[in-house]
Amino acid sequence: MYETILFPTDGSEHAERVAEHAVDVATTRDASLHVLSVVDDRAFLVLDDDRVERVRDDLRSSALSATEDAAAVATKVGLDVETAVDTGNPAERIVDYAAEHGVDLIVMGTSGDEYETNVVGSVSQRVVRTAPVPVLTVGPDA
Repeated sequence: MYETILFPTDGSEHAERVAEHAVDVATTRDASLHVLSVVDDRAFLVLDDDRVERVRDDLRSSALSATEDAAAVATKVGLDVETAVDTGNPAERIVDYAAEHGVDLIVMGTSGDEYETNVVGSVSQRVVRTAPVPVLTVGPDA
């Protein structure tokens, strides 16, 4: 049922715990794991033009580190892993990646932050609403 699993990560401490769930599901299902980190370019709208490139480079570097760290955990247990870093609206890019790569399941964290959920909507909430596949969300206390 699940042959290709997507784990979107922001590199946070919570994402490290979510990675454990993604790796467990992939191991149990003998599935491949895709690890994706998305640089949210909407943050660049408020930056001075001369700072955009430096901030973008810093964020891409952090995203690359996050994917490499998660991939290291997965390869340690023998999983086939693909990593990717993308730029754009995180929820849209996650859903697009899932559709483009034949993903069967998305495993991602949810922050539980009431402000984010109530005012702007969380990335995980948007992915759950729009993803073409099941989404397993892992809360901050899991």
